[in-house]
Amino acid sequence: MSQMQNPVAVFAGTPVDTQMGADVLTAHGIVPLMYPVSSDPREQNYFQVLSLEEKHKVLRGLLTDAMAHGCESAFIYCNSLSGSVHFPVLAEELGLKIVTPMDVYGALALQYNKLAIIAANSQALAAQHGVMTRANPRILTMCADLLPVVLDIEARIAPEEIVRRNALDTLMTYFERIGCEALLLGCTHFPYIKDALAACFSRQIIDPAEEMIALLQT
Repeated sequence: MSQMQNPVAVFAGTPVDTQMGADVLTAHGIVPLMYPVSSDPREQNYFQVLSLEEKHKVLRGLLTDAMAHGCESAFIYCNSLSGSVHFPVLAEELGLKIVTPMDVYGALALQYNKLAIIAANSQALAAQHGVMTRANPRILTMCADLLPVVLDIEARIAPEEIVRRNALDTLMTYFERIGCEALLLGCTHFPYIKDALAACFSRQIIDPAEEMIALLQT
């Protein structure tokens, strides 16, 4: 893996998950430069249903600013944003390396037959399902859209309380009873509650951040 000499631009939906992405990079010795796209989850939810042209205009401006500040790569720490923007198009247009969660899901799909996914919204779930099914047409993805959980995380409610008030223990039991082999944290907010989920889900819980870091450094 190569040593990152330049800062890496971190893009996410809100200041909270942008900071989470920055923390992931910092833990790996990478200097982050933060670019939240929206001020809160609801604003980001709306942004993602704008036309592709409107979204690309906003992201193109932010990515160009990051490049002007010395960034040679970008780390998109947001599944739903990654699913609603054509980042490979922007990467080719700008000559910038861009890593998103979607980049790791194809290989991941080859490892499972039935996978549970929790995400912030249907934009993310549709993109994740598409990437995985193209890689493994036989995979079954059992999905839940959990924007209220994202709102609770943004409010810094205790993880155990988030699990209780959103009945996530019941959801985890359902995923286990129908034979899901693992749970994919399909929203970059959700590592915040990973340990609390592990208390009620006995199978593997997957956070794609480590694979994203490996892609960023190659």
